Amino acid sequence: MKKKLLLSVSMALTLTSQAQEPLNPSTLWKLGRVSAETISPDHKDLFFGVSNYNLETNSSERNLYKLSLSNQSVQQVTFEKGGETIVDLAKDGTLTYLWKGQLWKKGPNATDAVQVTQYASDLENVRFSSDGKYILFSQAVLVKDYKSSVKYPDLPKSNAYIYDQLDYRHWDSFNEGKFNHPFLARYEEGAITEVIDLLKDEAFYSPQAPFGGVEDYIFSPDSKAVLYVCKKKFGTDYALSTNTDIYRYEIGSQETTNLTSGMSGYDTNPSYSNDGQQLAWLSMKKDGYEADKNDLIIFDKKSSQRFNLTAAWDGTVNSFIWSTDSRSIYFTAAVKGTVQLFEVQVPKSSKAATSVKVIQLSQGQHDIASLIGQAENKLIVSLTKLTRAAEIYSFDLAKKSLEQLTKVNDEAYSRIIENKVSTRISKTTDGQELFSWVIYPPNFDATKKYPTILYCEGGPQSALTQFYSFRWNLQLIASQGYIVIAPNRRGMPGWGVKWNEAISTDWGGQPIQDYLTAIDDISKESYVDTTRRGAIGASYGGYSVFMLAGVHANRFKSFIAHNGLFDMRSWYGTTEELFFANQELGGPYWDSKNAKTYTDYNPVMHVNKWNTPILVFQGGIDFRVPVGQGLAAFQAAQLKNIKSRLVYLPEENHWVLSGHNAQVWQREFFGWLKETL
Repeated sequence: MKKKLLLSVSMALTLTSQAQEPLNPSTLWKLGRVSAETISPDHKDLFFGVSNYNLETNSSERNLYKLSLSNQSVQQVTFEKGGETIVDLAKDGTLTYLWKGQLWKKGPNATDAVQVTQYASDLENVRFSSDGKYILFSQAVLVKDYKSSVKYPDLPKSNAYIYDQLDYRHWDSFNEGKFNHPFLARYEEGAITEVIDLLKDEAFYSPQAPFGGVEDYIFSPDSKAVLYVCKKKFGTDYALSTNTDIYRYEIGSQETTNLTSGMSGYDTNPSYSNDGQQLAWLSMKKDGYEADKNDLIIFDKKSSQRFNLTAAWDGTVNSFIWSTDSRSIYFTAAVKGTVQLFEVQVPKSSKAATSVKVIQLSQGQHDIASLIGQAENKLIVSLTKLTRAAEIYSFDLAKKSLEQLTKVNDEAYSRIIENKVSTRISKTTDGQELFSWVIYPPNFDATKKYPTILYCEGGPQSALTQFYSFRWNLQLIASQGYIVIAPNRRGMPGWGVKWNEAISTDWGGQPIQDYLTAIDDISKESYVDTTRRGAIGASYGGYSVFMLAGVHANRFKSFIAHNGLFDMRSWYGTTEELFFANQELGGPYWDSKNAKTYTDYNPVMHVNKWNTPILVFQGGIDFRVPVGQGLAAFQAAQLKNIKSRLVYLPEENHWVLSGHNAQVWQREFFGWLKETL
C-alpha cells in the first residue's frame, strides 16, 4: 500500500512537472482579471469581480462573487452577460448593482435579480446618500455645437467639426460638444425624480475626462451636501492646466463652495473619515505638472484647519483609505521598485501635523495594487507580482503579514513555469545607484548564453514596480527565452522626489544614459549574449527606443517601439494635454530656451545614425501620441533601407484593448524578436 501511495505521489509530481510550460500569449489572456468591489457592513464578507476574456467572441464578461473572510469559501453572485458593478450593500445583505445602465437588486438568498430603475438613459458612476434619499450619477451633456450637423440643422448629413479653441480632442475621441456632468436626484423605490445638473450646462467635466469615475464625487456623511472634483476651465485654458478643485454643493440651499481654492494643482479623491469629522484628499502643488508629488491633505471640521500630512515625507501617495476608528490613514506608494502599504496618524491640528511620521507597514517583492478597506484588524488589498496577476489578500496589521484570499488563477499558474526575478544595482554615469528588475527565462542556466532585452518604461514618471500587464508582460517576454532587464531610471517614483523630477526637460539626457548603464552592466555577465541585445518600450518608452536607435553605438541588434514620440516638434503641435508637454519639454519649440529639447533630445534629429532593424506599432486613434509619430519613424527607416515593419492598429488608442488585436500585437512582437534577435 505504501509503495502504491509513493508511486502515485511520484507520478503526480512527474505529471505536474511535465504539465508546466512557459507562459504564452494565449494562456495570458485566459487568466481571470480580479478586482475588488466592497466589504460587507459586518466585515464578514468580501465582494469582488472577475473578468474573463473570450477570444472567440473578442469580448469580456465580468461577474460578481462573495468570499467569506472567515473560511474563504466563494460563492458566485451574478451570472448575467456583461459587467456588473456594486452600488450598495445593505446590512441585511441585499445587493444593489449597476448592469446595462440600470440598477438591479438581489436579496442575500435570492436566485434572480430584480430591475429597480427604468431611467430614460443609462446611469453611470452611481452613488447613494447614506440616508437613502438621494442618488448621484453622471451623464454626458451636449453643451457646445462643435458638430456641423448640430450647428447647421439643415445639413444633417455633414460630418465636419468646428473649433475656436483647444481641447478639440482628448485621448481617443474628438470633442463633440458633450461634457460629463454629475446629477443629483431624489430616489425612492427605484424612482429617480427632481434631477439637478450640478454643473448647470457649463462646459466642464466631472467626472474628469478621460478616466475619471465614481471616485470624483461623494455625499457628505449627513447627506446634506455633495462633493465633486472638477477642473472649471474651458478650451485652451483646460488643455494647459491640471488645476482641479473639490467643490461642495449644499442640497438645501443649492449653493456651491470651492473647498480647495488657492490650491493650484490636482486635488482629487475626497474622502470623509468614518466619524465624519475630517475630510481627506490627494493634492499636487503645481499647476500643469501631472506627476507632481501627491500629498495627503486633511481638513478638520472642528478646528476649520487644513494641513498636509505627508509634506515632509519624500514620496508620493497612490491611493488611501481611512482606518475604521478615523485615527489613521492607510495609503499605498511606490518604494524601491515595489508598491507598499503605509500608515500615518491623523493629528487634530496643523501644528501637530509637522511632527507626524509616515510608517511603512508592508515589505516584499510585490505591488499592493489597491486598497479595498478594513475588516477588523486586517486591511483588504489587491496584490500583483511580475509573475502573478492580481489577487486579493488580507494584511494583518498586528502581524504585518499577508494572506492570499482569492485564488482565481492558482490552477492556471500551477501549469506555468515560474520565472526567476532578481534585483540589480548598477553605477550610473553620474555616480548614482540604478535599480533594475531582471527577469530570467524559465529553467535559466547560467552556463548558457541568452539574448537580452532592455525594457524602457513609459510615463515618463510612472513607477516600474511589480506590476502585471496583459500586454507589456515581462514574464511573458522572458518566457520566450529572453533575459529582460527593467531599470528604474531617472523619473520614476519610489526613489524620492528629486529622482522623480529629474527627467523633466531632460528626456534624452541622463535617463537615456541610465538605460545604457543598465544594458552595459548586465552585459558583463557571461550568460548575456552581447551579439543579441534588443530594446523595447511604449510611449516615453517608445521615445526612448527611437532615441537609443540614434545613440546606442551598435549595442543593440533589434528595436521595438509602440506609440513612441519621434519628432518632438510635430508632437508638440498635435498632442492634446498641453500642460504635460509644457512641463516635460519646457514649453513650445518656438521658444529658444527649449532648443535642446527639440534638437539634442529629439529622436528625429538622430535618424542619420539609425542602422538597426526596428518594429513600429502605432494606434490610429491615439491622440496622446498621434499617428504621424509612428508613421514618420517607419518611413524614415524604410527610406534608409533599414529592415523595418509597421503594425498599424486603426481602432486602438494609446493602448491595445481588443483581445484579437492584442494577440496580433504579441504575435508580431515575438515574431519580430525571433527574426531579428
